[in-house]
Amino acid sequence: MMRVVDDQLFILGAPVEQLEAARTPRTKVLLWCSPSNPTGAVASREEVESIGRWAVEHGIWVVADEIYEHLVYDGVKAHSIAEVEPRLKDRTLTVNGASKAYAMTGWRVGYAGGPKPLIDLMRKVAGQTTTNPASISQWAAVEALNGPQDFIAERAKHFERRRDLVVSMLNQATGVRCATPEGAFYVYPSIEGLMGKRTEGGTVIDSDDAFATELLDAEGVAVVQGSAFGLSPYFRVSYATSEDVLEEACRRIQRFCAGLR
Repeated sequence: MMRVVDDQLFILGAPVEQLEAARTPRTKVLLWCSPSNPTGAVASREEVESIGRWAVEHGIWVVADEIYEHLVYDGVKAHSIAEVEPRLKDRTLTVNGASKAYAMTGWRVGYAGGPKPLIDLMRKVAGQTTTNPASISQWAAVEALNGPQDFIAERAKHFERRRDLVVSMLNQATGVRCATPEGAFYVYPSIEGLMGKRTEGGTVIDSDDAFATELLDAEGVAVVQGSAFGLSPYFRVSYATSEDVLEEACRRIQRFCAGLR
């Protein structure tokens, strides 16, 4: 779905028209992520409803990635597609984990909820092909999910402040346009204004891949090129780190962009 925010392209997922254009008789599953990685966009209830109706109409299953559900800003709410469209409940697998809202990335604990026959089959496959998370990780996740939740809203305020810092500084960089995301902890700025420019060494910035490589070499700042997510010329920045680190990284991006000719 592509939405325009402040005259800037903001990518969310795919509206029903695009989904229908891509659908074939072999289409079985829609992978749905809101709040979104890589853009941080959050689907409105109306958007979720329309996509839910489309899935019901065509008998399509939905895998709903809701791992960023608690990381939303500006009063925005993340809507679960199985809740918004109850007719999808028996055809929706909701996946989540402890790594984002609970900052438990290294514990490697994820979980899913869906129709019992599907979950039973998943358990059979997983049980015979992978090892389980460590027992310590499992108990830590239980405590995270069942324990006090008040810290999540407070942490979201910190993320929102970091988001605002990064968006502001990137929009001050030459040739960069950065929309303000409503969730997750990523920004996905456009670098269309830098295409065709050259570094001091003469390298042409002809893609977001080239931008990411040259930025890393010149300034030591690692970003993910938009081509990794299927849309260029953009790049992704995570703001899940300290404000000091983010400010320094954005200053380096500004310096690199200003040096292109």
